[in-house]
Amino acid sequence: MKIGWIGTGVMGGEMVKHLLAAGHECFVFSRTKAKADCLIDAGAVWKNSPAEVAENAEVVGIIVAMPADVENVTMGENGVLSKIKAGAILVDFTTSSPELAKRIAKKAEEKNVMALDAPVSGGDIGAKNASLSIMVGGDKIAFDKLQIFFNSLGKTIEYQGKAGAGQHTKMVNQILIATNMIGVCEALIYAEKSGLNPENVLKSVGSGAAASWSLSNLAPRIIKGDFEPGFFVEHFIKDMGIALVEAKKMGIKLPGLEMAYGLYKKLDEEMKLGRKGTQALYLVLKNLKSLKNHN
Repeated sequence: MKIGWIGTGVMGGEMVKHLLAAGHECFVFSRTKAKADCLIDAGAVWKNSPAEVAENAEVVGIIVAMPADVENVTMGENGVLSKIKAGAILVDFTTSSPELAKRIAKKAEEKNVMALDAPVSGGDIGAKNASLSIMVGGDKIAFDKLQIFFNSLGKTIEYQGKAGAGQHTKMVNQILIATNMIGVCEALIYAEKSGLNPENVLKSVGSGAAASWSLSNLAPRIIKGDFEPGFFVEHFIKDMGIALVEAKKMGIKLPGLEMAYGLYKKLDEEMKLGRKGTQALYLVLKNLKSLKNHN
């Protein structure tokens, strides 16, 4: 297929590599061209705007940082929908607002284009290994048409419902991760303070009832002092903020998520570590006495 792609960062770059390896023709655009250099070397074709990316593409994939970025690259002056051809499919892999996903789907329909909101989970490891979980909302016909495309990127691909359903599913995912990360970090701090060997502890608890993706993949990074991003703290804060807004609309209270959101805000605003990985929450909890009361 002819695939347009916008966003070649930690996740997007790896995803495009898989599409190129599968034999697809890829046109790419990124806010920073240098991030796409390795893809261009591998055969991708650089375009100068989202509109140019979309012009000849059968499928356009997007994975950018924030909802405002999604809105700009899809519905902005030089956005995808200004040039995309009728019959094409637009797939937004960014974790974004369910309401924005609905607006994009409506605008796409006016152009005779099918749209899917398809946020992913699995971090940099999942992107590198093509083992992402992809949560899809939007046009069911489009979803069915893109099975080969999705299979190049992930292992768990589930259709969740109408436009916005993929984003709501990702909010469920982020709520689960948020409080789980508190538990992972607190458990490691406890293990260290009690004189245990954290690596040995992981061997005992990592396959039992306490097992989780974060424990298996991020706890070893914490032990090594590796806080580089598989997923940026600032992006996780954005996701939790969206989930809290949606929860308020539904009239539900999520105290665990609120606590995690507050702790991550400290990591970003007080410790200036918004560009580190989500496992850096450990640094907040380890130094909590030196910070203001998180309540």
